[in-house]
Amino acid sequence: MHPDELLFFDKMPAMLPVYARLREQLEAAYPDLGIRVGKSQISFRNRYGFAAASLPWRRVKGWPAEYLLVTFGLARRLDDPRIAQAVEPYPNRWTHHVLVQTPEEVDETLLRWIDEAYWFAQSK
Repeated sequence: MHPDELLFFDKMPAMLPVYARLREQLEAAYPDLGIRVGKSQISFRNRYGFAAASLPWRRVKGWPAEYLLVTFGLARRLDDPRIAQAVEPYPNRWTHHVLVQTPEEVDETLLRWIDEAYWFAQSK
């Protein structure tokens, strides 16, 4: 893991294992995976960005204090209790946010959604 990634979790180190599991799964699935660490998020890219991980920057009522926010884009809206928020910033482009608190929540379902986002990004 790159030092910038480790530094990203200085304010919330409990989420580093969650991120490590996500990163490990994405690296195994996508040999062309690019990772870009920014101030507010870590982006996962192929030719285009297809997913991101970020930490909470403000308190949201009803959401836990600590979580990894996993964001991905699809051509459709997912209706699932795990989707904390879904918005359509452009027609037929839905951005989904999932709150992940434990490494075990980086499961087959979440990875399937991210895989769909990967292929959706490839088709741009």
